[in-house]
Amino acid sequence: MTLKLTNTLTRRVEEFQPIEPGKVSIYCCGVTVYDLCHLGHARSYIAWDVLRRYLIWSGYAVTFVQNYTDIDDKILNRAAEEGSSMEAVSERNIDAFVADMARLNILPADRMPRATRSLDAIRALISELEAKGAAYSADGDVYFAVMKHAGYGKLSGRDLEQQQDNAAGRVASEEEARKLHPFDFALWKGTKPGEASFPSPWGAGRPGWHIECSAMVREELGDTIDIHLGGADLVFPHHENEIAQSEAATGKELAHYWLHNGMVNVGGQKMSKSLGNFTTIRALLDSGVSPMTLRLFTLQAHYRKPLDFTAEALEAAATGWKGLNAALGLAGETATASTELPPALAASRERFAATMDDDLNTSAALAVLFELAKPLRALANRIERGDDAARAEATTAELASQASLLQELAGVLGLQHEQDATAGGLSDAEIEAQIEARKAAKAAKDFPAADGIREALKAQGIELIDKPGGITEWLRS
Repeated sequence: MTLKLTNTLTRRVEEFQPIEPGKVSIYCCGVTVYDLCHLGHARSYIAWDVLRRYLIWSGYAVTFVQNYTDIDDKILNRAAEEGSSMEAVSERNIDAFVADMARLNILPADRMPRATRSLDAIRALISELEAKGAAYSADGDVYFAVMKHAGYGKLSGRDLEQQQDNAAGRVASEEEARKLHPFDFALWKGTKPGEASFPSPWGAGRPGWHIECSAMVREELGDTIDIHLGGADLVFPHHENEIAQSEAATGKELAHYWLHNGMVNVGGQKMSKSLGNFTTIRALLDSGVSPMTLRLFTLQAHYRKPLDFTAEALEAAATGWKGLNAALGLAGETATASTELPPALAASRERFAATMDDDLNTSAALAVLFELAKPLRALANRIERGDDAARAEATTAELASQASLLQELAGVLGLQHEQDATAGGLSDAEIEAQIEARKAAKAAKDFPAADGIREALKAQGIELIDKPGGITEWLRS
C-alpha cells in the first residue's frame, strides 16, 4: 500500500509521490515566540512528529525544517509590557519551546531558521517581487499586489471579488488607504517609534509575517518542496499568502502537498485566554499529566479532526497509557533484535503500516499497539505481584519478538516507556529526550537554546555533567 495524504490544496486524498525518489523535504510553520506553547501547539507538533517518524520508518531520507518567528507585533508588545527587548522575549521563549518539545519526545527539526537570521533572504525576495511588478512601496511599507497573482485563493477557496464586495462600504484605515487593493498585504513594515528595526532599500523597518516563511522555505529547501505543514488556522491568510509570494517570485509551485491539523477545543469551547480555558503545555505537564499520556491522547483522534480536551478524556488516556507503559517497560527488558517475525506478528506490522498509509490513521495504529501489548501487560502485572514464572514466560522467543515489535511501532508514534511518570518530577525518558534535544541544538550551533535546556533542567532539579566524547550524564539533586 502507498501512503495517502489529504492535500488541502486539491481537497483530495492523494498518493504521496516525492519530488526526488527516497527523499522528502518538509517545512513546518513554527511558533511566534512571545509566550509559552499551548495545547494547540502540542497537538500540531505531535501530529507532524509522527508524520516525520513514519516517513523515516518507511525508508525515506527526511529533511525537516521548522522556523521561529522572532519578529512580530506580539513579541514587540510583550517586550513593551515587560520593559525588556524583542531579543530577550524571543530567546526566553525559544528556550522554553525546546524544553517543552523535548518533554513530549518530539524530534528536534533538522534546521530551525529564525526570521532575524534570514533578513538577507527576506529582503532579496521582496526585491524580486518588486522587480516583477508583484509588489509596490508606499510610505516606507511594501505590499504584495494580490491581483498580480492569478492563483490567489486556490488554497483557501476564497474569491477576491466576492471578498471585496463584502468589504464594500467599510471605512478604510490609514494603512488600507495606501493599498491598491484591500487585501494586499505587507511584505515590509516601516519602523514605528520605539520599535526594533532593520535596514532595507525601502527604509528602516521589519518584515511582514508571511514573507518570512516564504524566504526561509526557499533558503533552506529550494523553490519547491514536498510537504508544507501547519494548523488549519494558517490556511488563510498565512499559507495563502505564502503561496502567492513564492509562486509570483519563482513561477514554480511552492509545495506539492499541504497538510493541516484540526484545532483544539477545551470542554467544547475554543481555547482562549478570554474564556479562562487557555492551558500551556508546561502547566499541564507540571500538574501531573505525563507527557506520554498527552501524546497518546492527541493520537487517539485523526490529525485533521478537532480535538476536545476534557479532564475525563485525559483521565481515560492516562488509564490507557498506564497499561501500554507497563507493556513497554517489560518489552525493554525482554525485546530481541530478531529481524524475522512469526506470521501473526508480521501481519500486525503490515496492518500498522496500512493504517498509517491511510492518511496517518493513528487511532487505528494505536489499536494495533494495544493488541500487541495485551499479553505483555498481563505478564507485567503478574511480575509486579511477585510471580517468578511470569518473568520466565516473558523471555520466550515468541513474546520477545512481540515485545520487540511493540517497541518498534510505539517508537514510530513517538511513545516511549516512562520510568517515573509521577507528578512534580521528570521521568528518566523525559530527561534523556531533553539531553538529546540539547545535543541537537549544540550541533546546529544554537547555543542559547542548548543553554536554555540546561537551565530548564536545573530548575527542575536535574544537573547535567558534560564529559569528553560528547557524553552527557545527569544527576537528580
